[in-house]
Amino acid sequence: MSKIKTEHIFTSESVSEGHPDKVADQISDAILDAALEQDPESHVAAETLVTTDLIVISGEITTKAKVNWEQVAREAVRKIGYIDPAIGFSADTAKVLVAIHSQSPDIAQGVNEGEGLHKEQGAGDQGMMFGYASNETKELLPATISFAHKIVEELARLRKTKPKKYSGLRPDAKSQVSIRYKDGKPVKVETIVVSQQHAPELGRTELEAIIKQVVNKVIPAKFLHSGIQYHINPTGRFVVGGPHGDTGLTGRKIIVDTYGGVGSHGGGAFSGKDPSKVDRSAAYISRYIAKNIVAAGLADKAEIQVAYAIGVAQPLSINVDTYGTGKIEDDANLEKIVREVFDLTPAGIIEELGLKHPKKHGWSYRQTAAYGHFGRDIFPWEQTDKVKKIKAAAAKFIKRSK
Repeated sequence: MSKIKTEHIFTSESVSEGHPDKVADQISDAILDAALEQDPESHVAAETLVTTDLIVISGEITTKAKVNWEQVAREAVRKIGYIDPAIGFSADTAKVLVAIHSQSPDIAQGVNEGEGLHKEQGAGDQGMMFGYASNETKELLPATISFAHKIVEELARLRKTKPKKYSGLRPDAKSQVSIRYKDGKPVKVETIVVSQQHAPELGRTELEAIIKQVVNKVIPAKFLHSGIQYHINPTGRFVVGGPHGDTGLTGRKIIVDTYGGVGSHGGGAFSGKDPSKVDRSAAYISRYIAKNIVAAGLADKAEIQVAYAIGVAQPLSINVDTYGTGKIEDDANLEKIVREVFDLTPAGIIEELGLKHPKKHGWSYRQTAAYGHFGRDIFPWEQTDKVKKIKAAAAKFIKRSK
């Protein structure tokens, strides 16, 4: 039997909205938003490739919406900040190729209510999805991914809100945060890596000062100390970046999108997929469940796994793992609580989280496509409004465990 580690270092990374893969994700999700706004029953599986002054959009879309996909893509790129043709990729000069066709009727009959073998809305694909939550941050996310997101998000905010002062910052960036844990709790930051695309005239000393200023702002003081090791633009220069520096594709940053390598991942990407695809919607409800379990005080951390078969409404399995931190006798009892409190059919998930009408509820799928799909309370799956119901359902098990 291996000995339980009482101390270790864990690392997670994030990338900015200007990273090539995130550019692709945001275009795909902007397309989804545009389709759902006109036709909430749209079935969308949009894939995007971006490279030097080129955007390629492909995939399967079945919708009544009338949308100029090229215009949607250009606007998404403009919002990110790629507006200067001199850096090799911009909203106005990039060529846009569109190759979209409708969804396979064999898949459609499984996800459309009243069609297929089971007549009710089934899952859009087979697979397993995971959700995770931990009480080590106020967002109930692992500290490593939470802080990594906040570094690149703040750099982007400075670039956009104070363009004169931070004119040397460009859209592409990466961060990486390593934290030392003792007895399962984060105690201090060990290493920070930031690669920030910059204008040629931005000096290294100035860039380092900006990044350290950002780190001191977004990471709680209790984790900071004078011995943190910094690696800022470790190659020494990062002028060529974005889609001009590296080709981007939808769905290549699934660990950045979720929990930074903590817990498990089912392998499915999120962006560009409408909520009938359980790769996305079931991952969202799983996070919702895990977060509410931790917020209810039933565990310090929790991971939820659900599994589906294409065309079948009910999940094939539900598993809850609290890594030994559960406050009731058996994690199997948490599974019973989950089944009692949550409807995990695709239709139930979509209704619970309002996934067909994001604009009505003040959020967009494009917003999910940068800085993580989890941890920001603008999204419905980040709410902790099921705590009372979970506590009520757990009462009988808590008494029994005593």
